[in-house]
Amino acid sequence: MTAMSRVVIIGGGPGGYESALVAAQLGAEVTVVDTDGVGGSAVLTDCVPSKTLIATAELMTDMAEAAELGIESRDHQGDLSTTLEVDLAKVNARVKRLAADQSADIASRLERDGVRVVRGRGRLDGSGGVTAELADGGTETLAADAVLVATGAAPRTLPSAVPDGERILTWEQVYDLTEVPSELIVVGSGVTGAEFASAYLALGIPVTLVSSRDRVLPGEDADAAQVLEDVLTRRGMKVLGQSRMESVTRAGDVVTVRLTDGREVQGSHCILALGSIPNTAGLGLEDAGVITDDGGFVKVDRVSRTSARGVYAAGDCTGVLMLASVAAMQGRIAMWHFLGDAVAPLDLKQVSSNVFTAPEIATVGWSQRAIDAGEIQAETVMLPLSGNPRAKMQGVQDGFVKLFCRPGTGIVVGGVVVGPRASELIHPVSLAVAESITADQLAQAFTVYPSMSGSVAEAARRLHHF
Repeated sequence: MTAMSRVVIIGGGPGGYESALVAAQLGAEVTVVDTDGVGGSAVLTDCVPSKTLIATAELMTDMAEAAELGIESRDHQGDLSTTLEVDLAKVNARVKRLAADQSADIASRLERDGVRVVRGRGRLDGSGGVTAELADGGTETLAADAVLVATGAAPRTLPSAVPDGERILTWEQVYDLTEVPSELIVVGSGVTGAEFASAYLALGIPVTLVSSRDRVLPGEDADAAQVLEDVLTRRGMKVLGQSRMESVTRAGDVVTVRLTDGREVQGSHCILALGSIPNTAGLGLEDAGVITDDGGFVKVDRVSRTSARGVYAAGDCTGVLMLASVAAMQGRIAMWHFLGDAVAPLDLKQVSSNVFTAPEIATVGWSQRAIDAGEIQAETVMLPLSGNPRAKMQGVQDGFVKLFCRPGTGIVVGGVVVGPRASELIHPVSLAVAESITADQLAQAFTVYPSMSGSVAEAARRLHHF
């Protein structure tokens, strides 16, 4: 690396701003060309907003189940009151404010670290640099020794289901709602669909979830998905399995989702959760020699290199694993690699992920599906949370801890946690997977009593071999 290495990053999301911070730390001259705001969709329209909304939903869930813990609410006359209502306008105003604040915090950090941010749309110019179409008019040519493409992805829509931003919505448009839907239809039962369906149900809104598969969350652990579906249906959600959407139309205040079998579902609003498409059009990728797949996703190797020399890519535009944490790691790896720092290739088996439903579902490492398919030999133990003393105290009845370890060595190779704050509980399992810790070592670490994390240690103890 030389002190004059010039790095240009197209896109200011997690893959972009995290790579910028690494490159600046290593002494490069860094420019980020950003279109919509630093932080990207993860901060402005996706992860931060959705999890802020879900935080409100979690509080509503806790309040709805408070009676079991001996807490009752009464009106001003002393009569028992069970009505909780959400002010969606206030909720969404808070969502937008927190997203904007987070974006501003990131921008301030970039400025402190000497990263230049250019507002505009960047594209590869074919000579190894980047041309930026500036937001205030004109263009600027940016010379670069390396370019990182981190342009993210956008909600997928269909000609038969066109969002109008009012009642037919993508997940990026829901934060403009000020009125509470009287009946919400969510099309798509993947992670995004399940999260929004769970959140709005907790906010007291009747929800129908349309799933083209036979269960909710078809890509997740089957035991975990079953627990979630059981909880959602118990709380009143209508789950239409094996029901493929044909079209979504609107007539006044009524939205109609027509299914391929002729059935119709009507509601006041519909959220489309149909997957994502990469933001790779118009970037000059083909002219620069960057290969994309049939879906438009940029092909990269495990150190984030594309097929073009000096061009890297990170985040959702690569389609590797659409998580903000993966985007950030891909970006860091790219800069470590280009600037000659120590680097380890991306290992997806060490990635922990979480579905922010109620209950949450967190996973890391090898999956039950891979074990059942014979891709890896592993022993399994599943421990329900219902026997955990802390869970009993908090009224938690649903969820479990599942661990996978290698026979013989006992090394932990994966796990699943279903329950409140599973995103936090998965961390010791993630450490075990990353550091090749054995089940015995995991079991012998002290846990607080009583605690939910005690179930992780107990599950590990049950994998002990004499």
